[in-house]
Amino acid sequence: MILVLLGPPGAGKGTQGVRIVERCGVPKISTGEIFRDLAAAGTPLGLEARNYWSRGMLVPDDVVVGLVKERISCDDCLKGFILDGFPRTVTQADILNDLLAQVGRKIDGVLDFEVDAEQLVLRLSGRRTCPHCSATYHVTSKPPQVDGHCDHCGCPLVQRPDDNPDSIRIRLEEYAAKTAPLLAYYAERGLLHRIDSNGSPDEIFRSLEPELVAMGCGY
Repeated sequence: MILVLLGPPGAGKGTQGVRIVERCGVPKISTGEIFRDLAAAGTPLGLEARNYWSRGMLVPDDVVVGLVKERISCDDCLKGFILDGFPRTVTQADILNDLLAQVGRKIDGVLDFEVDAEQLVLRLSGRRTCPHCSATYHVTSKPPQVDGHCDHCGCPLVQRPDDNPDSIRIRLEEYAAKTAPLLAYYAERGLLHRIDSNGSPDEIFRSLEPELVAMGCGY
């Protein structure tokens, strides 16, 4: 099974991605994870990508595509994988299709996690992150055991500079504008599954389960 996860920041892709991994037994791959893993392994493409991001520069498309191709060729992807953060454009979607076609594979489905804009503002503005271990919390829905401190390492939690309401609304507008062509691209191919992500994580996953079964994730 090969899935692509789409959705704005705070839509719950990460949370639901973990659940899909546990249920379907395939790895979830994000571009950020690919960069870190392959750079740590010392692969040429991984080191090239690190050369860009370590200087605060965007990693070029050709390097990103090369990294994705290298990662999905690993043995743990033989039964399938979940992509989070790629593709981001129609051009990248076409390239992904070509990569998969070369090895006789194809995307089984694209899950688009949809949330009301103001609900996303509430979710993201209440988000807090541990700068040491990257654990995430929320001031109301997932508070730490000790107020303001990470449950795992005890470090003081921080709020990302762009997690204020005005910045969040701008980010959501940019995401919608950039992603609209990609949603249309997958909808035209009958691959797009829209997931209502306004509820709790458990409610979202219950609505998601029939879609997974239909796409071949057995139970």
